[in-house]
Amino acid sequence: MEKSIDWPAPAKVNWFLHVNGRRTDGYHNIQTYFQFLELHDRLDFILRDDQAICLSGTAVMHDIEEDLTVRAANMLKSHCGIKRGVEIQLKKNIPIGGGLGGGSSDAATVLVALNALWKLGLTEQELKTLGGRLGADVPVFISGNATWAEGVGDLFYEENGVEESVLLLFPDVNVSTAKIFASPQLTRDSVPIKMDMKNISEYRNDCEPVTKNLYPGIEEALEWLSQYGTALMSGTGSTVFATFDKLEDAKSVISEIPKKWSGMACKTLNRSPLLDRIRTFNVEFERE
Repeated sequence: MEKSIDWPAPAKVNWFLHVNGRRTDGYHNIQTYFQFLELHDRLDFILRDDQAICLSGTAVMHDIEEDLTVRAANMLKSHCGIKRGVEIQLKKNIPIGGGLGGGSSDAATVLVALNALWKLGLTEQELKTLGGRLGADVPVFISGNATWAEGVGDLFYEENGVEESVLLLFPDVNVSTAKIFASPQLTRDSVPIKMDMKNISEYRNDCEPVTKNLYPGIEEALEWLSQYGTALMSGTGSTVFATFDKLEDAKSVISEIPKKWSGMACKTLNRSPLLDRIRTFNVEFERE
């Protein structure tokens, strides 16, 4: 199998984000819960007989070697001593800098897909350990289950929540996570809470006040969306969202979005579509 297509890299949405304090190493302890979204990037893989790692497609960085997908492939190749290469074709659908984890998800899909395509046989835990070197969210995208996260984003507890219909609003603002967490105005003293899915709607995003102050466009988007329900900000990124009783209700609002912004309606998911894709691959592989 020299080419394998339609590997999904789903977006995620954070329902809240509490910052519990800054550690001596400069990182922050946080608590958050996120689910996946139907919105996803698509990756295709063409195996090569040489050792080149190539990337093509939409939204490819100028410095390709710094792209998370390329770094993931090179890391896996080096870790396992692979003497082959791959061309990664990436179709981006997840907004960059939107707080939806697109880059981390792309990297996770690369690790999962190439583990299968290169027949490496690494366990999920081994892949998660490698993925953690690329970013705190990568291991969760590898495991593929809705997750409550704590610590510096390295303590994970899989937990299913209600799968909601949401309207995602993209205000075309690229937010710097580093800038948010470096701000002296960031609240860092939220008292740690026990995992309680029943009261998740009562939690808050500690990064929201700082983000709105630094990026007025996000405050405007939150105010506009609040006319349809409680408007939330996902993580430290620019995407804001609100829940609706029905997906059709969320879709009906899309036509009302100001032309300077964009949006989409979709469902949140407890299970990543990447898990279904790897299962399909294994069935295809057994038939060959």
